[in-house]
Amino acid sequence: MALLALIFLLALLPAGSARSKHAPKATILSPVFGPRQVYGVVGGSVTVKCFYPPTSVNKHDRKYWCRQSGRSCGTVTSTGGYVSSGFKGRISLTDYPEAENFQINISSLALTDAGTYQCGVGDNGRGLSYKVTLSVSQDPPVPEAAELFYVKLYSTWTVVCSFGKEYSTWRKYLCKMEGDDCHDIIDNQNGVIDEDFKGRVLLSHELSADAVNIMMTQMDWEDAGLYRCGAGEYGKNGKSKELDVFIYEDKNFHQTKTKVTAKTGSSATFECLYDPLKKSSAIIWAKWEANRYNWIIYSTGNVRPQYEGRVAMIENPDNRTITVILNQLSEADNAYYWCITAEAKDQQSSAELKVIEGEPQLSGEKKVEAQVGSRVDLTCAYTCAYYSFEKYWCKWSPSGCSMLPASDLSQQGPQATCSTSNRTVILSFDSVTEEDAGWYWCGVKSDGVFGETMAVKLSVTTAGRDAKHNPELLDVDAPSHAEIPNHVEFPNHVEPGPGPRGGAYSDSGVRSGAAPASSDQDHGSNTLALVLGPVAALLLIIVTAFAIVKYRQMKRSDLVSIGSYRTNISMSDFESVKDYSASNSACVKESQETAMGGDEFTTKDTPESAAEVKKAKRSSKEDADLAYSTFLLTSGSIAQGSSGGDSTALDVSPSQEQV
Repeated sequence: MALLALIFLLALLPAGSARSKHAPKATILSPVFGPRQVYGVVGGSVTVKCFYPPTSVNKHDRKYWCRQSGRSCGTVTSTGGYVSSGFKGRISLTDYPEAENFQINISSLALTDAGTYQCGVGDNGRGLSYKVTLSVSQDPPVPEAAELFYVKLYSTWTVVCSFGKEYSTWRKYLCKMEGDDCHDIIDNQNGVIDEDFKGRVLLSHELSADAVNIMMTQMDWEDAGLYRCGAGEYGKNGKSKELDVFIYEDKNFHQTKTKVTAKTGSSATFECLYDPLKKSSAIIWAKWEANRYNWIIYSTGNVRPQYEGRVAMIENPDNRTITVILNQLSEADNAYYWCITAEAKDQQSSAELKVIEGEPQLSGEKKVEAQVGSRVDLTCAYTCAYYSFEKYWCKWSPSGCSMLPASDLSQQGPQATCSTSNRTVILSFDSVTEEDAGWYWCGVKSDGVFGETMAVKLSVTTAGRDAKHNPELLDVDAPSHAEIPNHVEFPNHVEPGPGPRGGAYSDSGVRSGAAPASSDQDHGSNTLALVLGPVAALLLIIVTAFAIVKYRQMKRSDLVSIGSYRTNISMSDFESVKDYSASNSACVKESQETAMGGDEFTTKDTPESAAEVKKAKRSSKEDADLAYSTFLLTSGSIAQGSSGGDSTALDVSPSQEQV
């Protein structure tokens, strides 16, 4: 059984070594890196550059250059000032802590200088060293040494390769050495792109036609090794250059997400690294293509038109990142996206976006229309997954998204639960203005990290906008909205509603003038008629009311003046007195004419005439004259009776005495 287990383990070892994505263990434990091979000629000079991790200890620790002899390595020179006797006056070691490297320069080379050396940090034998082979030849030419690249884990490697104008039309490529062969990674003509590097390598003609700019993001351990950038075909024709890439780990380097998954209609969040001290360095967020990138947004505030309202950059100085949010996602957004900067090229990064089917966890009306001055509420409902998250509303602009105060309607307190809460965040406008129109985002955050967002477009229109542009007077005879002829049709996108008073709507939905243009005189007469008409009507009503009141007063009683005495006499009294005088035939002749005040009337003392008189209409003056005449006749009769005349004695009733 033990033998079978051993055979099984041995069978797995080759496969495990072949599939390992990490560099050899020695590379990880020896983070000092230098050239594998250095070439020089007799009497000439050579410079060796060695890199070390940028820790505070390494920056201040001892740097050295030693010559290997067997298992030991004797110091040739160091930053402490020591120089071996064989190299005095022709060797120097200079430390560049800010550049994270130190350089050894050797002049007056001799054939005896050839051999194996080490450049290291600290004490000899600590393991922080790298082996370098120095070759010295008698005569040139000297082979070109590989260009060194000391790259942080998960950062970006950038290199510019120039070939000369004679190669401007040639195929440009990048390949990785595998033994004696070089495996193609990417080129600019045949569309070659290795699947292991898809989305994270870019080859472009950034400077000129004879030079290419190569960027490779998210560098991992297995990306260490020898590369060649060239023009033509490697091993066949053209020209190439060797690139030696070393990967080391910097625990202070922030790793960004390499894959982002989001649902259709939802949003995705990306991170870009930046240095807050280098504000002049613009950051570009772009969509990747093999030989180019299509920019989407700049940190300076430029946004590609088709992405307005969809993408925003938000700075996070505390962790030296910029959050990029892309919402309203669809399948067309499946791609690789890059953060690109002119400075701090190692901070460039890339990530793959995968949009999948599903329902967003933020929902609400995505398009809202309102009129100026009206109240508007933008609502955003969230699921229980975001119950404990911080919610916010912000107004989008090309330079970012400005936070706004909003109301979360969820029930708070110890008794509150997600299932019983109204999970809605509302952004309210008491009186919306035209300046309020634009894009608004509802989103969630957790521990300062931005999560899902939902975009809402608010459109604000002005009520009666069309009337402002028509200074003519309104036509009071124009048909109302309900009277618009049947042949007038409204376009599909315009809903007919109550139009401005006195106006009409054309087929296009735009309000037209109610009346044609007229002269100033017509306008003046129309205005006068509109003003005097209501006044005349009011005066007529007042006069009519006054006449009715006076008529009713005169109907009840008439005011009569007798000499200097002024009194009200009832019409019934007139009738009673007249009846009484008519019955006294001895005193009154059958007919009598009496002149009084120039008015003449004839009275017949017959029953028929009395009845007619009772029914006849009289004016106030006629009634007064009649009353006065009757009063004189009655007084004369009474006086004759009292003096012993022939008249018959009269029984005077109390009412008659009062009269």
